[in-house]
Amino acid sequence: MNVRQKKLELIEAMNRARALEPSSFVPNKLLDTLIEKMNLKNDAELCRVLEVQPPIISKIRHRKLAVGATILLRMHEKSDISIRELKELSTASMH
Repeated sequence: MNVRQKKLELIEAMNRARALEPSSFVPNKLLDTLIEKMNLKNDAELCRVLEVQPPIISKIRHRKLAVGATILLRMHEKSDISIRELKELSTASMH
């Protein structure tokens, strides 16, 4: 096995381990609260309201992308939920 293969295996192992770690980032509660508060049907409508491409919301929902400052501000502007509350929703306990 060459160095490149070993490196790739190590990266894959790290990614598998990271996927099993509990995360403080819980996007579903945030996204579901936004959809409910704005009387939307689904993620697609949320994308239209927030003026973002569907893959952005999908990546956030599947924990592949964190909620950045720009989208957080847009969520606040469109929903009138405070930035603090939005941040709390995205880090809420899973219990």
